[in-house]
Amino acid sequence: MYRQNYSLNYQLKLWMIILLLMIVLIILVGGLTRLTDSGLSITNWELFVGLLPPLTNEKWIEYFDLYKTIPEFKEQNFNMTLNEFKIIFWWEWAHRQLGRLIGLTVLLPMIYFSLKNGFWILKEYSIIFFLICFQGFIGWYMVSSGLIDRVDVSHYRLSLHLFTAFVILSIIFWKYLSLTDVKINQINIKLISIKFFLLLLFLQLIIGAFVSGMDAGKIYNTWPLMGSSYFPDDSVITDFFNLAVFDDQSLVQFIHRNLAYLIVIIYFYILYFVLKNGNTNLKIPIFVIGIALLFQIFLGVLTIISGVKMLYASLHQINSILIILSTLYFLYITKYKENIY
Repeated sequence: MYRQNYSLNYQLKLWMIILLLMIVLIILVGGLTRLTDSGLSITNWELFVGLLPPLTNEKWIEYFDLYKTIPEFKEQNFNMTLNEFKIIFWWEWAHRQLGRLIGLTVLLPMIYFSLKNGFWILKEYSIIFFLICFQGFIGWYMVSSGLIDRVDVSHYRLSLHLFTAFVILSIIFWKYLSLTDVKINQINIKLISIKFFLLLLFLQLIIGAFVSGMDAGKIYNTWPLMGSSYFPDDSVITDFFNLAVFDDQSLVQFIHRNLAYLIVIIYFYILYFVLKNGNTNLKIPIFVIGIALLFQIFLGVLTIISGVKMLYASLHQINSILIILSTLYFLYITKYKENIY
């Protein structure tokens, strides 16, 4: 199909690369928006307005007065000055403008390519645009949860927002790989093991968002023990069978830690078969995943023992992007093998 049209193929790859970089950037900005508690600074959705920031002092005061009506200000930031408000406002404003820019960067080229090369382009890439639109709705759905009776957004909605961002990132990266001449290898590993590994990574993203949204990383700041024991001493095993398990800060941090250990075990299982197979084309990709995993655990430990220092927490999230993308690449280059056992 379009693989024979090298000019179009190059343009589509460039489009996907630009989108990939923009999604990485917005995930970074979104993480910093959360870490700086900036996400509730703009209390209106402003779907078609808000492109320009406040340009007058009166407009700044108007935004600040709106912020003063929500619980986060009344219960947590009641001493905040206008200049301090401006700092958190800029993070949220930048996050929203990036979202708008990404939407246009998907929509306009998609229309152009469809009109010029056929509407199969629309069919192939419209899922990205619809997910971007859905992500905008989820973003507001998340923000609205923190405007009435709580000082933070719902960690469930935060996790959905982050999960959707990584789904979009993954689809764009997969589309990019499909446009390349990356060699497809065959290896004696069941694809289900790689897919299970990827599933665990996405599950860890969700639990990590729970940790972030609940500030659960600040509960126990020791490692490898949680305080003086492996299991948090303010919880009991039976708490895992409680429907509110994901509302418990200690247990959520415990789950996040141990899920990381399970991910490493599954990684070594896959690594064993890669080395056993002897396919040199797969060694570098699997080692990249391993190095990223070890670095992720190192950053996770630093984040915990530092009391969630912003630098470590931000790097921890950024590195998760590398892990997901490198795993998707590994899955892509092994996807056509036949299940041997």
